[in-house]
Amino acid sequence: MISGGALGLLAALALLAIWYVSRWLRIERARQPAGGARPTAADLLTGAVTNFFDTLGIGSFAPTTAIFKLRARMPDENIPGTLNVGHALPTLTQALIFIALVTVDLTTLVGMIAAAIAGAWLGAGVVARLPRRAVQFGMGIALLVAAILFLAANMQWMPSGGEAHGLAGGKLAFAIGANFVLGALMTLGIGLYAPCLVLVSLLGLNPIAAFPVMMGSCAFLMPVGGLRFVRAGRYDLRAAVGLALGGIPAVLVAALVVKSLPIVWLRWLVLVVVLYTAVVMLAAGVRGGVQVVMAKAKAS
Repeated sequence: MISGGALGLLAALALLAIWYVSRWLRIERARQPAGGARPTAADLLTGAVTNFFDTLGIGSFAPTTAIFKLRARMPDENIPGTLNVGHALPTLTQALIFIALVTVDLTTLVGMIAAAIAGAWLGAGVVARLPRRAVQFGMGIALLVAAILFLAANMQWMPSGGEAHGLAGGKLAFAIGANFVLGALMTLGIGLYAPCLVLVSLLGLNPIAAFPVMMGSCAFLMPVGGLRFVRAGRYDLRAAVGLALGGIPAVLVAALVVKSLPIVWLRWLVLVVVLYTAVVMLAAGVRGGVQVVMAKAKAS
């Protein structure tokens, strides 16, 4: 039986999805020519694969960033916005499923979600104005963090968690503050799932109960942060549409049909690709800095 509080969250998610799609369409219809939002087959496939494994706990931001970078799909500064805009609807789908199926304390769930939304709203406003080099360095560091988390999961260094389905007192206050920071970092391309799972497991929450927390946090914050990128035009529309359209059915298959897979081998593969992409991203930032210094030296 779904509690009244959970039903309220599910209704809020449904309304948020409607609002997000309507605002996104309204902004882009005023900006794009007819047919300008048609995704490529590769974009649809990227959305399907990354969101399928995202639902099973892999995370979508680091693998998608690696794919975009390896394909030279878009300028680096547009990757954070594309991630937040395109993965928002598949993540909303995940949250609807897991909040309905998994019991978690409502105060914990709502408090951490609200903190993540606030962090994303502030973070998106900053990231949308960053120059290319700052984004390259930021995403390079973000990918290194993601690689460390993948390594920790593969080596079973992650905390196993407790049995609690909610937090209280100082633990809850700490979790809310930490989720605010994680929400802000989401807008730079640092996925929230892995660090949030580590956070709540260290605080004694059951890892299964963590899924509604992390998916709900992302589901509420990504449309809020994503629309700031849409308004600023700092994302790739066709790629974002591909992530959304390819991702939603993949989420349904993963959550309702497959449910679980032996995916340790995939984490090792993602680890290698993410490390490579992090090095490429940081090297691009360094090259850009050298070019700026040389240009200034010539001008003087």
